[in-house]
Amino acid sequence: MDKNSSSISVAMENLAQKAARWTGSSPAFGFAVATIVVWAALGPHFGYSDTWQLVVNTGTTVVTFLMVFLIQRSQNKDALAIQLKLNELVAAMQGASNRMISVEELSENDLQILQAHYAALSKMASRDSSLTESHSVEEATRRHQSKMQRKTGDKRESQ
Repeated sequence: MDKNSSSISVAMENLAQKAARWTGSSPAFGFAVATIVVWAALGPHFGYSDTWQLVVNTGTTVVTFLMVFLIQRSQNKDALAIQLKLNELVAAMQGASNRMISVEELSENDLQILQAHYAALSKMASRDSSLTESHSVEEATRRHQSKMQRKTGDKRESQ
């Protein structure tokens, strides 16, 4: 990617982030409501004409068209960030299969096979113990203590 297209990409990303933040804000909602109220109040002045209706129809169509792309861009970025976080967790967890990293690249059929595998594991786990036994305060305490012991052990090993 050349420097010019990179700077355009950065500028577009910044604009999209600002637009997404603003359009999801209370002032933006207030602005939209005020616009509709003003448009409705002007109806009698323009005799509820076709042009009066066309103004709001055109405006809402344009805004909707742009918002579809803005929302999709935001969702793509959020989904990628979440996927990267999950990949980091899978890569860091001992015993987790690294084959699950980038699992989103598998075909839908392969994902359904994996889903059936995990559904079977869940069913087996539900037969072994109740939900409150597998997610108890005591278990959380043991996990925390285990992590702290590993953390202090890692610090000793690095010294």
